Amino acid sequence: MSIALEKPMTLVEFLDWEERQELRYEFDGFQPLAMTGGTLRHEAIGGTLRSLLHQRLRGNPCRPWGPNSKIEVQGRIRYPDASVSCTRGRPGDTIVPAPVVVFEILSPSTSRTDRIEKLREYQATPSVQRYVILEQDSIAAMVFARHGDDWIGAALTEADILQMPEIGIDLALAEIYADADLGEAAEQPAA
Repeated sequence: MSIALEKPMTLVEFLDWEERQELRYEFDGFQPLAMTGGTLRHEAIGGTLRSLLHQRLRGNPCRPWGPNSKIEVQGRIRYPDASVSCTRGRPGDTIVPAPVVVFEILSPSTSRTDRIEKLREYQATPSVQRYVILEQDSIAAMVFARHGDDWIGAALTEADILQMPEIGIDLALAEIYADADLGEAAEQPAA
């Protein structure tokens, strides 16, 4: 019995293919991975985060991006929930140049990828200095920061401040979750 193996896609092939797609796809180094929609809470956290980054970075050479802006890490394409780059790209570019800080908001379906695979990819990308993994169901984050050749991890909770010296700003973690409706129970439709 013979088994035909598909040839893995190259990054160049993926980028060319993706330009013709209606939906967004990440690239894991071998094949496209469809991006699925998130919850309202996920979008509330991401929207507030990006708004805070825009406000605090105004006048700063660094600029926030996401979630429809892709980054390249280790020959893979990722669409983080937010990223910050201090390197100007050209207006027609499709990849954010040299991301410095990257944010992912956990979802049950992406938790392993965000915590393991993307962590390793971001750690292997020289421009990335800080990776922030935000919980979706509570005010909490894991923050990984580059210290020379090492990475230091820290857990943050509601009273903590997310310090980002690489981009010159700090954010109160609770502020990021201001519109997340964490205390509200899901409303059930009337029977």
